[in-house]
This record gives sequence, C-alpha cells and structure tokens, in this order.
Amino acid sequence: MKQYTANHIFSKDDQDRQDFAPQFTPWELPITSVSTTIIGGDEVKRHQATQIGEQDSALRMNLDGTWQLAEEGADADRLHGEWHDAIAAQVPGSIHQALVAVGQLADPSFGTHAALAKEYSHRTWWHKYTFTLDDPEAWKRGRLIFDGVSPSCEVWLNGHKLGTHEGSFGGPEYEVAAQLQQQNTIIVKVHPAPLGNEWNVWHSAIVFNCNYGWHYVNLPAVGIWQSVRLEALPQQHVLHPFIAVHSVDDAHAGRVELTFELAEMPLAGDRVYGWIELEQGKGKIAQAPSQHSNASKALFFEWQSSDANSLTSTDSGKYTVRMELTIPEPQLWWPLDMGEQALYRLTLACVRAEQAISSVAVQQTTSMVSRIETTFGIRHIEMQPFAEGVKSDEYKWTFAVNGVPVFAKGTGWCTLDALMDFRRERYAHFLGLAAEQHVNFMRAWGGGIPETDDFYDWCDRLGIMIMQEWPTCWGSHANQPRAALEETVRRNTLRLRNRPSLVMWCGGNETSSELDHEAMRMMGRLAIEMDDTRPFHRTDPLGGSTHDHIVWNGWTPAYSFDYYAGLEDRLLSEFGLASAPTMESMQRYMPIEEQQIWPPPVGESFYAHLPAFDTRDEMRILSEFAGSFIPCDSLESFAIGTQLAQIVSLRHKMESARCHWPQQTGVVTYKLNDVYPGVSWSTIDWYGVPKPSHYFTADAYAPLAVYVLFKQLNSPEQAQHLPVYLVDEQGVCNGQAWKANVRVYDASLREMMHHTWEGASDGTTGEVEASQAAPQSRKLGELELQGYALEDSPVLIVSELYNGEDLAYRTFYWLNFDARPGVLFDLPRTELQWTPLTDAHSRANKQEYPDPVSEAESERYPYAVRVANRGDQPAVAVELYHTGSTPQNYALAKQQFYWLDAGEERIVQVRSLDDLQVRAWNAGASLGNYTNNPVTAHEPVIASKANAHPLHHQKEE
Repeated sequence: MKQYTANHIFSKDDQDRQDFAPQFTPWELPITSVSTTIIGGDEVKRHQATQIGEQDSALRMNLDGTWQLAEEGADADRLHGEWHDAIAAQVPGSIHQALVAVGQLADPSFGTHAALAKEYSHRTWWHKYTFTLDDPEAWKRGRLIFDGVSPSCEVWLNGHKLGTHEGSFGGPEYEVAAQLQQQNTIIVKVHPAPLGNEWNVWHSAIVFNCNYGWHYVNLPAVGIWQSVRLEALPQQHVLHPFIAVHSVDDAHAGRVELTFELAEMPLAGDRVYGWIELEQGKGKIAQAPSQHSNASKALFFEWQSSDANSLTSTDSGKYTVRMELTIPEPQLWWPLDMGEQALYRLTLACVRAEQAISSVAVQQTTSMVSRIETTFGIRHIEMQPFAEGVKSDEYKWTFAVNGVPVFAKGTGWCTLDALMDFRRERYAHFLGLAAEQHVNFMRAWGGGIPETDDFYDWCDRLGIMIMQEWPTCWGSHANQPRAALEETVRRNTLRLRNRPSLVMWCGGNETSSELDHEAMRMMGRLAIEMDDTRPFHRTDPLGGSTHDHIVWNGWTPAYSFDYYAGLEDRLLSEFGLASAPTMESMQRYMPIEEQQIWPPPVGESFYAHLPAFDTRDEMRILSEFAGSFIPCDSLESFAIGTQLAQIVSLRHKMESARCHWPQQTGVVTYKLNDVYPGVSWSTIDWYGVPKPSHYFTADAYAPLAVYVLFKQLNSPEQAQHLPVYLVDEQGVCNGQAWKANVRVYDASLREMMHHTWEGASDGTTGEVEASQAAPQSRKLGELELQGYALEDSPVLIVSELYNGEDLAYRTFYWLNFDARPGVLFDLPRTELQWTPLTDAHSRANKQEYPDPVSEAESERYPYAVRVANRGDQPAVAVELYHTGSTPQNYALAKQQFYWLDAGEERIVQVRSLDDLQVRAWNAGASLGNYTNNPVTAHEPVIASKANAHPLHHQKEE
C-alpha cells in the first residue's frame, strides 16, 4: 500500500484512496524474476509446438448464429411445446434487428417508427438454439458462457433451468457438464426492459440508459447482444493475465510485471510457458527489422511450480503468480500524434506434466495443455496536478504518458447504436474519423456501456486514450441492483485492464449526490484491488473538471458564442451545442412530404429526432442559433445555420485551451457520435457522415497550428486585441524556418489587414514570446482590430503557417455575422473547378468501412482530385459533395470546408468520384454528373459564379 510522509499534501486522489480502503493490490504479492530467451519470429510456432504440442486441448464451441425468436408465451409452452410463431434471429443482436430483418417491424430509425418499436422492448422474448456434440463425454468440464444479455434473463439447457441473471454487461455463466448430451437445446427467456419514467426507470437495472428517452430516442435495447459459447478448460489452466509497468524508467527499460491466476494448486512438474511478440502487419506498429532488431522476434519465458515463492492463494480458491521480466529494446505505446502505438501479444500456456497426471485421480477429460492470449502495450500513465500544484479538493488532472505531459484533445463517446449494431467495422469507421480529428482522449460516458473489445482494440491501435465510466448517471448507483453492478465492475475490469488506451476509470456521469455511497466506494475499491495502474474518479465533473450546458440558460446566441470563446475552465470535460446532420442524412429519416414543410409539424418526424423530443424548448433555441447566420426559413437553412453555430460554440474554447497549456490541461467536447439519427451534439451523425464541425475540430486539434483567440465575435464597433498563438506539439518548427500569416477580410473580400511572424532556421523567433512553462504553445503577438461600423467591419480572418515553403496549416474564422444574417453566403462569387487525377476503375474500394489503421490514407481515400479556384476572389469553405441518390455512410474527403486563395489549387484525396461536385459559400454547385458523364483529367468539372450555393441570397442589382 502507498505510504505518505508527514508533510504530504493530500490530493483528492489520495483522499479517495484512503476512503476506498482497499485490502490489497495486484502488485503487493510475492514476486519472482524470470529469465528470458529471444527466439526468431519464424521459429515461434515451431517453438510453441515443441513445448506444448500442436493444439490447445481446451474445447470451445461458438454458439453465435441463427437462433429462433418468439414473443411472449407461458413458460411451460415455450419450454416443452413447438414454436410455430418463431422467426429467425441473429445472435449477437437485438430483437428489434430480427423483427426488422423479417419485415415484422418498420425501420425504427425512420420517421416516428421508434414509438412503435418501443412497445416491443417491454415484452418478453424467448430465444432457442440447438447444437450437437459428437462426444459429450469430452465436455465434462463444460461451461455455458454468455457475454451479454440485456436487460436480464433466465436460461435453460435441455429442460434444466440453469439460473436467472441480471445485468447487461457480461454473464451469465453456468457449469453444464451434467446437462450436456449429444443433441442440446438452449432456451433463453429475455425479460422486458423496465417501463416507467424515463429519468429513473432504468435505475432498476444495469443497462445503457441513453436510449431510455431522457435525452435521445426512447427505445430500450433488448436481446442477446454479445456472443455465446460453450467452453471446457482443463482442470489446471491460466486465468486473467495482467501485465503492466510501474514507472517511467521501467517503461523505457522494458521492465514489466505479470500476474495471472491458476485454477488450482499446481502439482509438481506443472509449468507455465510464455511468449511475447511484437505484433506485425497490423497497422502502425509494424516496423522494418533494420529499424528494430527485435521486431520479428519473440521473447520466451517459463514459470515452474517449484517456484513457490511467487505463488499466493486467493479467497476464491485459486492461486496467483506474480513475476517480473524485461523486454529488450522495448517499443512504447504512445497516444495519437505523439508516436507509435506499439502493441505486444502475450501467449501463456499451462502444461500439466505426464507424471503429475498419473499421480492423482484425474478424470479422463482432463487435458494437459491450456493457453490464453492477450494484447498489451508498454506505457506508463501518471496523473500530475494542475499548474497551481496539488490541492486537497482537486484530482490531479494532467495526463503524463511515459513521463511526457499530454494535452487531452478530447470528445465524448456515445454508445454506437440504440439497437446494438456493434459491428467491428462500424467502430473502425467512427474511431478512424476520431483519429482524423486528432482526438487523443474520449469519455466513454456513464449513459453508455463498458465498451466492447472491438472498441478498445481500435483505440489501442489508433492511440486514443479512454476514460471508462461505469453505467451509472446522476447518482443511479445508489439505487441500481448492487450485486449486478459489482459483477459488472469485476467482469469488465478483468476484461479491459490490459488495454493501453484505457487510462482512467470513473464511477459514472454527473453524480452530484451519493458520492459517498457504498456502491461508489465499491467501484473505487475494486479499481485499486483489481488494477491499481490507472486512476479512479468518483464521477465527472468533479475535482477540477467541469461541464457547461449554457444552451439551456436562455441567453442570446451572440452572448453564448462570446461566453464559450471566453471560457477559462482548466479541464472542461463536457460542452457543446446541438446541430442538424447533413441534409442528405435528414432526408434518410424524414418522409418526403415532411421535408418541404417549415416550420416542421409538431409531433412528427422532425421532432421525434430532436434532443429530448423538444421537451426543453430545443426547437426555439436552435432556430435562434441558426438565425444568427442565415434566415431560418427552411429545413436546409436550419441545418446549415445550426452546423455553423455548433462550429463557433466548439472551436474557440478548444483552441484557447490548447494555447493556455499548461494552465489548461485538456478540453472534451460533447460529443463524437450518436446512438440514433437526429439533431444532436455530435460531430459525426449516426450514419457515419461527418458534420462540418468534424473538419473544424480537426483544425482545432491539429498538432501544428496557428490560432487567433477571440473574446467577442459580434462587437464590430469595439476595438479588440486578438492574441495569436503558434501550437507545435511535435516540435516541427524547432530549428526550422517558418512563417505565420494572419489576414483579415471584409464582406467584399477585400484584405483589410495582414500580419506576419517568422522564425529563423537558427532557432531565433523574431518578436515571438516563447513560454518556458508551456513548450507546446507560444504567443506570437496580437492582432490589433480597431472599431468599425457594421457594414465596414471584418467578416473573415485567415490564419496559416508555412514550414519552409510548404503550407503546413490553414484555417479561417468568421465574425460580426449576428446582426446581418446571410452575410457569409453573400460574399463576392468565384469559380471552382475539380479535376480527377486517378482512374476511377483502377482504385475501386468496395469496403463500406475501410480499416483506419492498416490501410494508408490513400487507401481510405483512394482517388485524388485537384480542386482549383479559377476566379479572382478567395473561395470560402470549399466542399466536395455527392449529388447522387444513393445515401453515403462515410466521409467523402479528409479535408473539407477550407479556404482557397484566388488562383490557388489543392490536391484532395476522396473516397469516391461518383456524382462528385464542388461548391463553396461563394461558389455554386457544378453542373454535370460524373457517373453518367465521365470526366477525364482534361475535362474539369466547374462550379461557376452563376450556379449559386443553395444558401446564396442573390442581391438586387
């Protein structure tokens, strides 16, 4: 246990640790050092076969696939009668997915269908599956394992009731050797979702609650949503391997500690063999052998039962082994934009010697070998205090990875789908887009789930750090079933604790009461007793982090924009503004006849896809925000207006926080994704299509950037001093010649002001003020804006950075818009042209969701196009888009909504050339159709001045 000196200042972390009163940690048991041997990568499988034979002698049978599904019915009829009313259902999956697949339920994501679909959530659903065992005697240690059933269930095998289980996130598990036979039938009775007040009815269960109607769709998930399997392990086997480093020095030296459990007391001659390999061919960690001499090799080690000093019995009757070993030439795991995400694979094989088997009475089905695998990363997490130092009422809120402090470029993660479509490729798509935003930190928040293995696997490989909150909100832990909540914590801690991307546990979302409840102390205690390599916070916000939801305060949009821009919270971990998705996405969930009606009819499709169904006056509030940019008189203007309002609400705080490092240690927007299609706070909609805020988030989190900070966005008459900062996380500009430009334009796109700061290749920085306390950011100076009459005031500001002769970064801002809605779309017109540079047939990419790790950017966006501004005015917010009728579920291009100077060109990689067009705020949609009229590199597609952007307001001559 940790010891403190007499003059130690107790942070909230320290106080919580004492209050949780852990009885032990995994790292206090007796330990032994083991020697290791390096073997060639090509020899690993041969070496394993020599030590343990060709195969794992454990038996496993996957029971996923097509089950029977039936609604309601008496227990006796379902257990013993025929299911003439059954339909086919895929497991894993939800009952709603099955009903939609067979045509018994209309798509719940469309129109107002969710209300009808909800009725099915509150019914009992029976699942049946039959399977055959060739040799039932071989399964005498068989266990039936469910990885997730929501919300609760009862289980029978061959007519024998195995038990009842509560809680959606793991379990139940049953010993079934006595019930197994050659022909077997599993029957699962899935109980209805709780019905009642959406704000607290889910307190009676352990579920993900963001689909219970308090904020998003009211459509509780029901079904066997995770895998089912039959498993028979040898009498002696390895459980729960856990590998970690405990200091920065250990990480850099490759010194790791490993603990694992043995199912029973080892007999003489029992051994555990281990292999550690750097994973190859799976994304960023694959390195050429010339760079890393051990990249294609494996580390071998061995533990023997004669080493009793490292063996400790547990209360559960198992035995824990703890050892230390050194991985030569370690490759560390780093967060995104800081380095590689090196991942290792640990394989442990437990071998019971022949003489040990013959010396005791062992059933014939007892096997000699079992093996288990896990991935891990070599990385150390330490929480350091804010710049002001340790305080007794604050957590330590500065992340340090491998000894390097990290600014948390964060966003919130919402459960991927209300009806549990958790396909691995969907995770890949959304998390790949998060990486394109340069997000390195996410809150997997308490309205959702203890996230899946696929989620964490992608985060490990992409370098996205995760704060995992347990599935509680607003003090619900005090009322939720205690045993089920504890089982959830225990199961998922064991499942996730090897994940390098997992950097913090949290007790739940926005709990202001019951912080000292025993259920909360249970969660904190288990975080130490079962892990103790990452911090635990009781809730968020707490102890230095804050949330801000001023949208509900009734303030004017103009005041709200300035408020967000001026926020000085040191770790703002939830804030934002809702916006509509793209028009194409809204058209996917609204009937055609409703799309032309404005304002939309109350109670119909539009309102069914609003946050909280407009119970908090969202429609009026968001329409006012949209009206700050354009007259809000149509569905399309509402979409564009709210999207611009979302950008303004998010970006200025994000950029300001980065510039004020280390006083501000992170910022976390709300949120990345959606559980259901609609108007929401996300930057990527439920279909997987980015909103404009996605691209400005990428600008705000870019590793290298120049930012202009604002306090007032709509006060043209007042003079302002606008600080200008260079942010350089990776030291790209150190010792390099660079130049930062800031340009100011009025509504006629006349350049009103231009200021330049330069750094020389010898390291001198001219008038730059370099901050010793904040090496990632430095103030270049200030832009002096005098007061103007509204009609003469600045509208657009461009900031850019040249590294040598190359344009390394550019973004643009808009201001003084609120008093003249539509000014951004009444700019002088220009002419855009796009030209394909890639043969459309040579780079076809058929995958719906490309792999964001192993595929290069050129594979995810396989077509190159040249976008050129052929006019004599800058092009503002240049965007490539589709005009076809086929809906898209992806990002069309990595770069969108950018600034092109007059005569400037940019090469852009895109996902598809089908029906491609180009536009900007001041350049209209191009003519023609690429699919029907193929365009070669010599036949550019043009967006002309005459073809106006859909929101361009033609001025009277």
